[in-house]
Order: sequence, then structure tokens, then C-alpha cells
Amino acid sequence: MANITAALVKELRERTGAGMMDCKKALVECDGDMDKAIDFLREKGLAAAAKKAGRIAAEGMVDAYVCPKCGVGVTVEVNCETDFVANTDRFKALCRDFAKHIAAAAPNSVEEMLAQPFYADESKTVNDMIGEATASIGEKISVRRFARFDPADGMIDTYIHMGGRIGVMVQIACDEVTDEVKAMSHDLTMHIAAANPQFVRREEVPTENLEKEREVLTQQALNEGKPAKIVERMVEGRIEKYYKEVCLLEQPFVKDPDINVKKMLSGKCDVVRFVRFERGEGIEKRKDDLAADIAAEQAKMKKA
Repeated sequence: MANITAALVKELRERTGAGMMDCKKALVECDGDMDKAIDFLREKGLAAAAKKAGRIAAEGMVDAYVCPKCGVGVTVEVNCETDFVANTDRFKALCRDFAKHIAAAAPNSVEEMLAQPFYADESKTVNDMIGEATASIGEKISVRRFARFDPADGMIDTYIHMGGRIGVMVQIACDEVTDEVKAMSHDLTMHIAAANPQFVRREEVPTENLEKEREVLTQQALNEGKPAKIVERMVEGRIEKYYKEVCLLEQPFVKDPDINVKKMLSGKCDVVRFVRFERGEGIEKRKDDLAADIAAEQAKMKKA
């Protein structure tokens, strides 16, 4: 019986992309023979994940979950390659499993989460689960990002827009959670989904952001031919407008633009923090170019 070391399991995992437990089982079955173990995993369909690792996964969904027992709130974005897979019950259940794991295991990063034993089955890691799902579903699957709010900091509310295209989680502080406060919180989550604020209040805007904005606005004013002596005053006025665009409490409330969000809350509660994830934002989606593909294949044939 061959000695199946951790290094051997790791090597097989790196070469196939299969889950850690599957790699160990394959090596045991094949008496430590690496090549046979690779064939074993390929035959089982568990080595398929490695071939999919380089694909672009820009579809998927954003899920939000508040644990009914501990009250922890989680928002997570999980990506796949096509909207067809994203709309399957299997993929949706996987997203919810990840959200529950984050609530229970409290990872500090995606990397830490992937290495953790899955909260509901510690015989495998979260990364093992992803490898298995990638192999069986047939698409690259990845956890892109998440946010986790502790209930000790205030009431947590969530909202999912368009079946997972946008996910919002907000935390508010209040003396008492009344029906009115719950209604305000719900309105707040929908406002955040629609208005896409960047900060809660103006004090949170980084100095470098303001300096950059001032530079742009100053140049705009000068390009408009405004006298230098009034440019500074114009810029400060436009900075005020900038605050109203990016700061949640200063934004016009979407359901009543005559008032801002701060006035909508009417002093009954205050916003502690929020997070807004939009599925696939910032990810370059794959663009299929049939002509380029054909040209590439023809070039290969000529070389052959």
C-alpha cells in the first residue's frame, strides 16, 4: 500500500482541478500512481474542472441571506458562464449554501473561505464543493466577493433585484424596530439598488476622490471660459452636487425626489453601512468571434 502524502494529493489536485477528497480517493484506488489517478478522475468526470479554469465567468447571481438563528447578514456574488446555468435550481442552491457557510464560518476573505471546511460537511472544503459543481454542471463557477454584517451593529435588511442581478444589504441603527422602521428599511434597500450610492455620508468620501473631482471640475470651468476669480466658487457648488450623487443620505429619495434619504428616515433610524453588488460588474465578458476562430483553425491546419 503506497504512502499517500499530502504533497501527492496537492500535486494531483493542481494537475486536475478536482477536489481534495476526490484526489486522495483516486490515489488510494490507484496505489499512489499519479498517471492512473489522473485517468481515474477523468473517467469519473472529476478532472473536467481544470479545463474550465481559464474561462470567463461573468454571469451568475447575487444572493442575500439573514440567518434566522444568529441574525448575521450575508450578501455574496457567485459567477458562472451562462445565464442558463445561473437560472437552474442547482446553481441557486449552491449560492445559498455559500451564503449560509459565510454566515456560520465568518471567513475574512474569499481565499480564506475556499480553504475552510464546508460548514455542513467538514469532510470537504468549500473549494472542493466548487470543483465538484464545476465538473458536474460543466461551467466554471467561482465565488467573487461577499459581505458579512454582524447583528450587534444594528438591524439588517436585504433586497434582491431582478432575480439576482443586484443584491443590497443595509444595516441601520434605531432605538426600536417598529413596523415603520421595517418599511423604511425596505424602501432604503430598493433606493440603494436603484440609485447606486458609493458612500453613506459625505464624511466617508476619501480625500483623494474629492481632490480628483475638484481637478476635473476646475478644468471644466476653465474650459468653459469662466473667469478664474469665480471658478473656485463654481467648483465648490459642483462638489455639493457631487455629494448628492454619491452619498446615500444626500441623494434624492427615489420614491419622492422632493426629499433626500436623510429626511425620509426622519430621525427614526440611522444608516450604519450598506453594500450593493451588481452581478458581473467590472468583469470582461467573453466575446465569441466566429471569423477569428475559423482563421485560427485554418492557420493551425496550414502549419500541420
